[in-house]
Amino acid sequence: MPSMPVPPQDAPNRPPRLARPDALPWLPEPGFALPSPDGVEDFWADVRRRGTPLVAPDPAGRADHAAVTFLWRGDARTRAVQVLPNKLADPRNPEGNLMARAPGTDIWHWTVRLRHDWRGTYDLFVDEGDGPGPDSPDYWRRLRTQGRADPYNDRRLPRRWGGDPVSYAELPGAPDALDWAPRPGVPRGTVGEHQVPSGHLGSDRRVWLYQPAGGARETAELPVLVLLDGEHWQPRLGVAHLLDNLIADGRIPPLAAVLPDSVDAGTRWAELSCRPEFVAFLTDELLPWMAGRLPVTGDPARTVIAGQSLGGLTAAYAAYSAPHRFGNALAQSGSFWWPDGPEAEWLTGALAAAPRLPVRFWLSFGEQEWVALPAARRLRETLTAAGYDDAVYREFNGGHDYLCWRTELADGLVGLLSPDGAASRTAQTAA
Repeated sequence: MPSMPVPPQDAPNRPPRLARPDALPWLPEPGFALPSPDGVEDFWADVRRRGTPLVAPDPAGRADHAAVTFLWRGDARTRAVQVLPNKLADPRNPEGNLMARAPGTDIWHWTVRLRHDWRGTYDLFVDEGDGPGPDSPDYWRRLRTQGRADPYNDRRLPRRWGGDPVSYAELPGAPDALDWAPRPGVPRGTVGEHQVPSGHLGSDRRVWLYQPAGGARETAELPVLVLLDGEHWQPRLGVAHLLDNLIADGRIPPLAAVLPDSVDAGTRWAELSCRPEFVAFLTDELLPWMAGRLPVTGDPARTVIAGQSLGGLTAAYAAYSAPHRFGNALAQSGSFWWPDGPEAEWLTGALAAAPRLPVRFWLSFGEQEWVALPAARRLRETLTAAGYDDAVYREFNGGHDYLCWRTELADGLVGLLSPDGAASRTAQTAA
C-alpha cells in the first residue's frame, strides 16, 4: 500500500455550521382537546397516569405517523418553556421550539408530527422570569442553563459527561432496547477497571476490560471488541449487560471487550480526529496489554472497533490505517464531515484513493442528523465505488443520540460477528 496521506492538524473543534435543510414538522395544536380552566386538575391527573409525551393519531390520517405533544406544568413565574428533542430543532429559529400556553391554564404544550418509529432524548428549559428578557442578546444562552427533567416521564438515560439524567421518548414502532436490561439466569461476564501505560499518549489511560462468563478459555481465542468512549458505555450505560445477553442468546460468540476512557471533551477532540498516535496506542499498547490478560485473537477479521460521532470517525480511521489489526469498523453517526474547513471529509478522500482494504464497514446514522448525513451518504457512495460490497449502511429515525446508538451497536455486533452475520450483512446492504 502506498504511504498514507497525513491527516490534517489543528482543525477547529467544531462541526460544520449547516442550516437545517427542511422545516420542523411542527403542529400548531396537539392531537387532543386541551381543557378549559375548570378541567385542569383532571387533565394533569390523566397526564400523570399516562406519562409524557402524549401520543395522538396523525392529523393527516397516516397510520405510520403520530402527533407527539410535550408538556410542562407552569406556575405564576413561568415566562417561557423550550423543548429540545435531539436534533428536532433549528438553531436559526430557537423560537420554533417554544411551547404555547393554553389560555387561562398552567398547561404549556408543543407538538410535532413524527413517524411511528422515532425515538429520542429531550431537554426542557424553563424561563421563570428571573433572568434577562427575550429581547436580550443573552436570552437564549441563559435559557439553555435552565434545564429540567420531565416530571411526568420516568424514562431516563445517563447524560454524557455526567449531570442529571436526560428524559427520553420512544414511539410504538421504535426498536426496543430489551437486550440492554439484565436478565435473570443469564451468566454474567466480569468487568474490571485498569490503567494502561502509554508512551504514545504520554500518560496512563483508564480502560474497562470485559471478560465473558466462564473465565479465560485456554483453547479458544476470543474475538475482540474495542469500544471507544468507554467511560460512558460501561459505568453509565452498562454495555456488559448487552454483551452478556447477546452471548447467552448465541447471537454473537463469547468475546472480550476493552473500552478506553476519552477523559474529557478536549482530550476527545484531540485524540479522536484521525490521530496516528491514538491508533498506535490501540495497536501497539492496548491490544498487547489485553492479550497479556485474556486469550484473545489476533485475527483482524474477528476484531471489531466501534465508536460514535468522533469515535465513529476514529473507528473507521483505525481500520483504514491498521487493517492488519482491525478488520471490522462499526461507526455510528460518525463525524465523516471532519475537518470543518478546506480539507473537509478527509477520510472519505483517503479511502477513495486507497486500494480496497480487507475491512468490513457497518455504518448507521440518524435521519435527523442534517449536519452528518450529507458526508455520510458521500462515504457510502465512495465505499460502493471502491468495491466494498459487504459494507452496510443504514439510517434510523432519530438524532445524534445514545438512545439510538444502543440498539444500533447491538445490531452491528450481531451483523459483524454472529455466525449468521453474512446473511444479515447481505440483507442490510440490499436494503
